[in-house]
Amino acid sequence: MRAVGYRQSLPITDDAALQDIDLPRPVAAGRDLLVQVKAVSVNPVDTKVRKRAQPEGDAWAVLGWDASGVVVEVGPEATRFRPGDDVFYAGALNRPGTNAEFHLVDERIVGHKPKTLGHAAAAAIPLTAITAWETLFDRLDVRRPVPGAPRAVLIIGGAGGVGSIAIQLARQLTDLTVIATASRPETRQWALDLGAHHVVDHRKPLAAEVAALGLGAPGFVFSTTNTDQHFAEIAALIAPQGRFALIDDPASLDILPLKRKSVSTHWEFMFTRPVFGTADIAEQGALLDEVSRLIDAGTLRSTLAAEFGPVSAANLRRAHALIESGTAKGKIVLEGFGA
Repeated sequence: MRAVGYRQSLPITDDAALQDIDLPRPVAAGRDLLVQVKAVSVNPVDTKVRKRAQPEGDAWAVLGWDASGVVVEVGPEATRFRPGDDVFYAGALNRPGTNAEFHLVDERIVGHKPKTLGHAAAAAIPLTAITAWETLFDRLDVRRPVPGAPRAVLIIGGAGGVGSIAIQLARQLTDLTVIATASRPETRQWALDLGAHHVVDHRKPLAAEVAALGLGAPGFVFSTTNTDQHFAEIAALIAPQGRFALIDDPASLDILPLKRKSVSTHWEFMFTRPVFGTADIAEQGALLDEVSRLIDAGTLRSTLAAEFGPVSAANLRRAHALIESGTAKGKIVLEGFGA
């Protein structure tokens, strides 16, 4: 089968950073599904793993943790899906990725693809939807008010992949006032179009930007990017007894400034359930089925922002380069494997 992989952690400007390769087609066992991949999307985790994780020996590492496709084979213990089912999912960090024509995935973390979306639009959703949903509803528990604080959430990095779906979830499924951050006219408009009530500029001091809205100190802050750069402002602007969550990887983070306000801190990593095989691993499949239902009902929309052609090393290198530039909006998707 065709795939894209790497043997060395290299800068994305190097043609060997990602290469077109051929690998054996895998076989489904246990609760796995074998999925014929129709489309994939690219996430910051793809670039981080490529730069940090050196494959052992001469083995090929295959990236990719978002896919939409068709089940072609099921393992003997699989019960939720049958061959021919359209599915979407985000995979597991400790297994080969989705940048391949055929991919194995545990059925418990798979959802039924939205019927109203094609494979490209569906592939943009899973990883970011799981991340945003788990952050808002499992970690921050935004449906439980912070005493005395306005019902508001600040989403830092509102135009990114996770921010784009987090805005929609918060706007459509809660009574929160949604404040997003963006710094360019096009990303500001993107966040507004997705449902943000207010957009502030994260290139300016955030505490003053949020205070100028006249809402009061938000009880919830969800940081998707550059947390270390914004942390002092976050500590200043969040309400006492507020709840703070982040998903990025600061080199270091001293949370002592949050003590005075008794702010709880939550780190979200959507791969925790599949990597550790947690007792509630099936919650991710159920979550994706609910997201699928909400999309088909018109409540949520795909965050697909750019299509880079078929899955190939050259196109994936372009996608990685754009994500590494820090200027990507929404999600980048690749569909098909060419002729």
